Amino acid sequence: MTAVLQDKTVVLGVTGGISAYKAAEVCRLLRKAGARVEVVMTPAACAFITPLTMEALSGNSVATEMFETTAQSHIGHIELASRADIVVVAPATADAIARFAAGMANDLLAAVVLATRAPVLLAPAMNSNMWDNPITQANLARLIDTGRFSTVGPDAGELACGWVGAGRLVAPAEIMAAIESRLAGAPDAARAEGALAGRRTVVTAGPTWEAVDDVRFLGNRSSGKMGFALAHTAAMQGADVTLIAGPVALATPAGVTRRIDVESALEMREALRRVAMQADVVVMAAAVADFRPGVRVLGKLSRRDAHPAAARPARTLPLVANPDLLAELGRARKGRAPLLVGFAAEVGVSGEALVARARQKLTEKGCDVVVANEVGKAGLGLGAEYNAVTMVFADGRVVDLPADRKEAIAMKIWNTITTFYLTPADASASNKSVPASAGLSPISPGKRRARRGRKGNDV
Repeated sequence: MTAVLQDKTVVLGVTGGISAYKAAEVCRLLRKAGARVEVVMTPAACAFITPLTMEALSGNSVATEMFETTAQSHIGHIELASRADIVVVAPATADAIARFAAGMANDLLAAVVLATRAPVLLAPAMNSNMWDNPITQANLARLIDTGRFSTVGPDAGELACGWVGAGRLVAPAEIMAAIESRLAGAPDAARAEGALAGRRTVVTAGPTWEAVDDVRFLGNRSSGKMGFALAHTAAMQGADVTLIAGPVALATPAGVTRRIDVESALEMREALRRVAMQADVVVMAAAVADFRPGVRVLGKLSRRDAHPAAARPARTLPLVANPDLLAELGRARKGRAPLLVGFAAEVGVSGEALVARARQKLTEKGCDVVVANEVGKAGLGLGAEYNAVTMVFADGRVVDLPADRKEAIAMKIWNTITTFYLTPADASASNKSVPASAGLSPISPGKRRARRGRKGNDV
């Protein structure tokens, strides 16, 4: 922990979700970091964790009712709202997000959120279908578009309801890191002035799983870390990021506007159809399976059958080709927009051969940039924390990015793209013209505001 929380007043809002118990640990960590914690609990939250617990941990009385007759309630929502350096809602349920977005003040927490001028950090937690619902995403986009709200999470994994998907409250330590980052102020300033400020960016990440039966699937070793790093660094540079994630065990990066979880190549294709053509930049970092089983078997395939063991016939698994998502986007673009960035994962190919493969992919897929990497090297590429890539541009430029952590590689990729496509003067200094296919160009502040106003229609 840093000293950024020392003597700061944090209003910790707790809403009615099964993960409300994690708010106790967030409260403890805030106190440990030197913050003064004022806890506000909704009536539903009190069904999951008692106000007495939060009072003991915060060292202050807990506010639960709009009109309770205590010292806390002297126009309590105004006093709490004005004292806060930051308001943190953890967990933030779908209901709470909807009420905040509607500007309602029908309970104490909603009134505090509406009345405060402090930044508000939401840590969403809910069923995965509720999280993916376009209404929830539109509500969240509306809040983020005000500039006062930011989010951390949700995480993906097994939920309390037994489902598996996005919707888990992130770990208290991640919430603390997001609080400190927001209070530090630098990330917000960087986002407002970043090279990607106002750009709608779509990033695909992770593998796809192609079902064989109800138990097995065809997949690959992609962890999604490279794509998630690209989404995070784009958000930190001010982009409005939609992350389309295959089945991965990664939390939504801070600053990402919306996340769409998919499993198969066909599901990813459908998600791209909804958002890609409205974007300024599309980065196809996902490791999409080339093939899927021709028929999905209901139940579970078994080697047991009527034949004795020695006479069991070998099973065959017919495969059909998945659609080429990158090539489809290349053909669908109008006026060479959005800027299209593809990834090429190669095994046993390096140097000039890797560049040649990337140039071939540029032509075949109709994209502007191909980021090529050799994934067979130990410690690099699929599933690893490090990567080394070669960026090949449609106008012939080649940029090598030596091995580094994926977050650092992601930042260098964005820096290279924005240098070549957003600052023509810098690009001309290298005696190379900016490609005519460039999908990025400077956006005036007026146009940027107009684009941001349409966020809620994306998903």
